[in-house]
Amino acid sequence: MPRYTFTVVFGTEAVEQPFVRSLGDADAAWQAARVMIRELMTATADARLISAAMIVTDAAGEIVFELPFAEVMT
Repeated sequence: MPRYTFTVVFGTEAVEQPFVRSLGDADAAWQAARVMIRELMTATADARLISAAMIVTDAAGEIVFELPFAEVMT
């Protein structure tokens, strides 16, 4: 099963430790990222998160996708 690394960033700066999950494919990683972003936005009252993004990379360190928080919250 492929491993994906989820990193929350503001610009080029990571804001916390990356989270690694094994998931079936990139579509599953996309859905997991959306859930994580919604949970972070709900749990954190920091309005700056709307300008953050989640970068998801594969086991080789290649970017699979970048998902802006603002896109998930619309």
